[in-house]
Order: sequence, then structure tokens, then C-alpha cells
Amino acid sequence: MIRNITSRWLVAILAAFLVVATACGGSTTPGTSKGTLTVGGFNFPESSILANIYGQALAHDGYTINYKLLLGPRPIIAAAIKAGSIDMYPGYAASELEYYNNSAGEATSDPAATTATLNTHLQPLGLVALTPAAAVDANAFAVPQATATEYSLTKLSDITPAIASQLVFGAGPECPTYKFCLPGLASVYGLHFKAVKTLDTDGPLTRAAFKNGSIQIGLVFTTDADLKGLGLVVLQDDKHMTAADNVVPVVRQAAASTEVTTVLNSIDGKLTTADLISMVDQVANQHLDAAAVATTWLQQHNYSS
Repeated sequence: MIRNITSRWLVAILAAFLVVATACGGSTTPGTSKGTLTVGGFNFPESSILANIYGQALAHDGYTINYKLLLGPRPIIAAAIKAGSIDMYPGYAASELEYYNNSAGEATSDPAATTATLNTHLQPLGLVALTPAAAVDANAFAVPQATATEYSLTKLSDITPAIASQLVFGAGPECPTYKFCLPGLASVYGLHFKAVKTLDTDGPLTRAAFKNGSIQIGLVFTTDADLKGLGLVVLQDDKHMTAADNVVPVVRQAAASTEVTTVLNSIDGKLTTADLISMVDQVANQHLDAAAVATTWLQQHNYSS
């Protein structure tokens, strides 16, 4: 997946920005702090939710937490953590691996193996990826219901080369070179489209292009909660092209104490894809506060606020 270009929902981003404005001063727990940690995040709502879950859990454990959310795409996040201006961020196993290995194609569908390989690239940088969650947010490809009906599409292999030649594809600027986007559609499914439009990554430009008919297939994400309401049909990846984009914390080794690791691994042991879908829906569509949504999840999973 390539969750690192733009926000999917402007309203949700603005709401999350307000959270940053109030949270950047830090969240201090009463009593003696175990230390100060800064949690960063990408510029989309799901990342703000996950950053708040990690940060609030650590705050409950006694750490003083600062937040730097909505930092931007992965190159900005990576530069921030390597420079030490953030101590951790919620990453995605396959996407982190293919970034830090310069798109070497090492990611697989196995989250543990993918994370282990990721750590071989992170270790020399003074970073570590912890235990991946069961929660996955991966690339998916959707078509409007009318297109699905016209060509009888339910899975990607239903798109023949002849059908592909009639469809305009839309996605963010990383898609043409990202292994699990256009290159994968070409190598695994043999798909070459009539045209490719560079839009955003599952954001408002992509949704507008679906709505006005300028694209007939585009990149979305598996945790999107609004696709059915938009009249979009996600096509099954029946040849298993996409890799293990399980949620995984990326942490500076200097900050990855046994206690911090235990807290974050505990979170990831409980986090599911269904949780992500529900929380993203609350922030993106119901316009709830990302920090408040994170607090509710933590309370539901026996973490006090």
C-alpha cells in the first residue's frame, strides 16, 4: 500500500489538525513521568487514530507524550524518526519494507516474515519494527457499480486485457512504480489500461474522478468505510498480489525499552482490521475527534484514559 501522499478526507484532516494544535504541548500523566516520547503520524486520519492509541496507552503507563501528527508522506516521516524529532510512528509492514529497501521487492504476504526483513533494514538506522498487528490496511482496487455490472467484474482476474484497454485507471503518484500497484496489476494480472490519471492516494481527487466518470478503476484501501455509500465495488485480489501491510509500530531503538515494547505489542495484539474500519468511519464520515475515538477503543480494551 502507499498510504503516504494526501489525506482522504479534508474535513477529517482539519479535525485531526485541531487535535495536533492542542496535543503538541504533550500529554503528561500525574506524578513522576517515566520519560518523554514523541509520536508521529502520516497525513491521513487512520494514522492520527493509531498514533493516539499508541500515545495514550503509553501515557497511561506513565510516559509524557508529545504528538507530531499529519507530518506528511513516508519520506518526511522517515527523515523525522532518523533525525530523532519523533520516537515512533504507526507504520505498515510491507510499505515500510519497500520504502526502506528502495523498492527491492522483498515484501511478502507473511506479516511476520515481512517485518523480520524490514528489521534487517531498520537496524543499521537505529530503528526497530515491533510485533505487527492482525489489523491490515492494504491496497485494493475498486470500480463503480455500473462498470462492475457492465463487465461482470467481481475480482481482478475478471478484467481481461480487452476490458482493461477500455478503462481509465486513477491513483496517487507512487502507483506507477510501487510493486503492489500498477506494476503488480501488470505482472500478476496482465493489465494495461487505456490511460492512467495521476490523482491522490485514495483521496478526494480520486473520489471526484470516480463520481464524474473520468476514471473507471482506482486505488482504494481495505479499511475504507465509505466505499459502498459511494457506489464503488472492491474487486477481490484473487491472485494475492498485495503484501502484508499489517499495522506495525516503528520505533527508535533508543526509545524501544522493554516497557515501551510491551505496551505497544499489547496494543497490536488486540487491534483488528474491523477495528480500523470502524474507527476510520467514525473520524472520516461521522467527523468525530481522532483522539476521542482512540480513547474509546482503549477503554473498550481495558485501558483507562
